[in-house]
Amino acid sequence: QVQLVESGGGLVQVGESLRLSCVASGSFESIAGMAWYRRVPGKQRELVAAISRSGIRNYADSVKGRFTVARDNAKNTVYLQMDSLKPDDTAVYYCNADVTVVVTGDSLRKDYWGQGTQVTVSS
Repeated sequence: QVQLVESGGGLVQVGESLRLSCVASGSFESIAGMAWYRRVPGKQRELVAAISRSGIRNYADSVKGRFTVARDNAKNTVYLQMDSLKPDDTAVYYCNADVTVVVTGDSLRKDYWGQGTQVTVSS
């Protein structure tokens, strides 16, 4: 069983910063890509940022230059530094990980999600 636990959400003012963290725990072989998504009620889930195991990063156009994704492979942790926050960044943020687990002797890649953390940016 693999669990992803996010932390760091909260209520901030426009222009302020937040740092989200997501820790993977449980029994697994390795973690490939890790990513942050967000969802606003009534809208589709949006990819915010992704990072490969080797550190290659991708960002949504709406957050480029303001958000930074990083990871610590030794700690199985991914971070999202969010600066210059705007009201449009208000959403529930979810951590996602591409995890290799061993099931009855076979290695399988599976997608896991965290429970989400609320980020609210007030104007």
